[in-house]
Amino acid sequence: MERTEMFNKVAEIASDVLGIDIDEITEQTTFDDLDADSLDRLQLVTAIEDEFDIEMDEERLLTIASVSDALDAIEAAQ
Repeated sequence: MERTEMFNKVAEIASDVLGIDIDEITEQTTFDDLDADSLDRLQLVTAIEDEFDIEMDEERLLTIASVSDALDAIEAAQ
């Protein structure tokens, strides 16, 4: 799957989970920019893992601070 396609899916997930406009999300957007608390981040990761049929290890989860980081983690887990 191409990174652009992955980005679109992650942006859609973030929009659904956080209740924000998908147009506010870029690859450089951080989860702090989106006012995502720890519970929101857990819901995002769970939804991403389900969508891409992957499992991210705990060490990798701690490094995810932005949409770009999430895409890198997805690529590494596939």
